[in-house]
Amino acid sequence: MIQIRPSAERGFTIIGWLDSKHTFSFGSYDDPEHRGFGVLRVINEDKVSPNNGFGMHGHKDMEIITYVLEGALEHKDSLGNGSVIVPGEVQLMRAGTGIMHSELNPDKDKTVHLLQIWIIPDQAGLPPSYQQKDFRNKRKPGHLTLLVSPDGKDESLIIHQNANLYVLDLEEGQSFSHKMFENRQAWVQVAKGDVTINEQTLSQGDGAQIQGGVPLTFKASKSSEILVFDLPR
Repeated sequence: MIQIRPSAERGFTIIGWLDSKHTFSFGSYDDPEHRGFGVLRVINEDKVSPNNGFGMHGHKDMEIITYVLEGALEHKDSLGNGSVIVPGEVQLMRAGTGIMHSELNPDKDKTVHLLQIWIIPDQAGLPPSYQQKDFRNKRKPGHLTLLVSPDGKDESLIIHQNANLYVLDLEEGQSFSHKMFENRQAWVQVAKGDVTINEQTLSQGDGAQIQGGVPLTFKASKSSEILVFDLPR
């Protein structure tokens, strides 16, 4: 069974420098029907204007993934890490017992467009940590690339949860088939493009929840980038 979460039905936060869409309840947006999906708690699609961003703020007991679609995002944290994340790179920050960080758009002219994803860890009170990796050399059209996993398989980032995050890259007209394990569930988020999943059409910003054992066929009507979350039930 596939249940679509249309982009237009998401919550939102719009202030002077931020345009944010919320797939699940977040901040002042509270939707009792969409407060996460299993251990997947947040998918925010953010557009941050030039020379603006989120100042130093704190998190605790959350696995936080940042996935940049366009532009660049500058990260600094209380562990002493400092980096710039660009498309093709993925960041995973473990908030654990507590971490402070900032996320700023350092560009003077361009908006940064990103997805921020929160996954609930399988254990509270972990030491905070930071990972970042460039996956551009591993990704190719028609291929499911593992970005995040609990065991670091295929040089993926390591998350403290029985969850895997993949990206599926498809060129216009290209198809890809995949079958989930029976005892799992999945969330699919269209980061870019337009795609059909088992003949159901999803566009940029749309998401879908899928229960295990369903054979899936993806077909892109234009170049597309699709995040696939493989999650425990």
